[in-house]
Amino acid sequence: MRIALGGFLHESHSFAPHPTTFEDFARPGAWSPIQRGESLVAHLKPTSAPSAGAIRALEEAGHTIAPLTWCFANPAGPVQAGAFERITAMIVADLSDAMRAGPIDGVYLDLHGAMVAEDFPDGEGEVLRRVRAAVGDIPVTASLDPHANMTPAMVDLADALAPFRTYPHVDMKDAGARAVRLLLERIARGKPFARAFAALDFWIPITSQCTLMAPMAPAMVERARIAAKHGVAELAFCFGFPYADFEGCQPAIAAYADTQAEAEAAVAEMKAWLDAHETSFKLDVKPAAEAVAEAIRIAAQAAKPMVIADTQDNPGGGGHGDTTGLLFELIRQRAEGAVLAIINDAESAAACHGAGEGAEVNLSLGGKSDGAPLPLRATVEKLADGRFTCTGPMGAGNPADLGASALIRVAPGVRVIVTSRKMQAYDQAMFRHVGIEPAEQKILALKSSVHFRADFQPIAEAVIVAVAAGPVAADPSVFPFKHLRPGLRLKPRVG
Repeated sequence: MRIALGGFLHESHSFAPHPTTFEDFARPGAWSPIQRGESLVAHLKPTSAPSAGAIRALEEAGHTIAPLTWCFANPAGPVQAGAFERITAMIVADLSDAMRAGPIDGVYLDLHGAMVAEDFPDGEGEVLRRVRAAVGDIPVTASLDPHANMTPAMVDLADALAPFRTYPHVDMKDAGARAVRLLLERIARGKPFARAFAALDFWIPITSQCTLMAPMAPAMVERARIAAKHGVAELAFCFGFPYADFEGCQPAIAAYADTQAEAEAAVAEMKAWLDAHETSFKLDVKPAAEAVAEAIRIAAQAAKPMVIADTQDNPGGGGHGDTTGLLFELIRQRAEGAVLAIINDAESAAACHGAGEGAEVNLSLGGKSDGAPLPLRATVEKLADGRFTCTGPMGAGNPADLGASALIRVAPGVRVIVTSRKMQAYDQAMFRHVGIEPAEQKILALKSSVHFRADFQPIAEAVIVAVAAGPVAADPSVFPFKHLRPGLRLKPRVG
């Protein structure tokens, strides 16, 4: 069989300080740039992208891949209209060319599920609508990030949706392969799966979505039990991305089964379990000053690093990666042996490269996104080009190109990694590319919410999630939402 394969991945924060442009997809920094045509397969195969798993599954089954367009941009504000139209046009044009070249038996799409475009709040719903319009009844499946705001339109337009089952996302390739298996099963059965859908009536805080621990770990165990009980082909549970201001922003469940009764029973049972456990998903974070004080106290007697997560400036959730609230506390409290990763500030990185290693330089560090830079004098300890390959459980094989980078000392015990492009701090290679061995530090301050846990939790004495200034609010109800559906609770009930 001949299967078309493409992707369009973005997680959009309606209130983030910077919109997402076409250039953000062309030069994403922490992932592969736009791939189109014959280069796509060879480029994506070594990465951890869902498409890599889809490619592997198709090749192992002996099928031919018709490559389309694939692209990714770091989470940020909504995708600009021109970028959305240009990329979707590329995907549909490639699909048209592939269909002219010969029969297409199915389409696999690598999607995120939480894209908001300026003209289309349900970005993936519109991508799927255009693909469906081009291919007619040809089967289409897609993998999703579990932070997808899965909508009824997405469920209606795709033959099956397969979200990752982990957060941190260490099973991205497995999800791509699972979406391909669902596609091949759909082709073989010759008719669509029965499907059912339900949305939850409460948001799940990002920091409560980690599948390594309660409350989400038992939820995923329950998901597997219910799927097996009802014999469904897929029980898709998406946790939601609660920063998108549109009607479909919500956690949701979809089931794909042989019969309608099986699909509806699986969705109803999963929703009932989650509703019954709503209060367990409450927010659990500490103010930055308290988090730093606790980290210093524990680190004084610890054999392993203390990890502090700067959750509200998480580049993986739409943060710009340049706020300085947590850094200010590290300096103020004289956090000995602390390294912060990263401050995304091309201007300061350029100043460090201009000064050279060993030089002292006056910087207005960070704060380009919120107008609150931190003026300081720093010593340039190490310069780098920002290029490395990720090695951790989530990103192994992914190329990073963060531009001119530097390791600077900003206080007697505090150092900072400064880069020219943003990246969530989820991989130890980010430290090693400037000569820092993470396991040997006293305190690691990471701009991340949960993904850091895959590579850093195994080397950590303990983890503290801190709240400092930043757009990825731990409590998203603080934003001025205007388009959410009535009856949606913006945080779980507390009791």
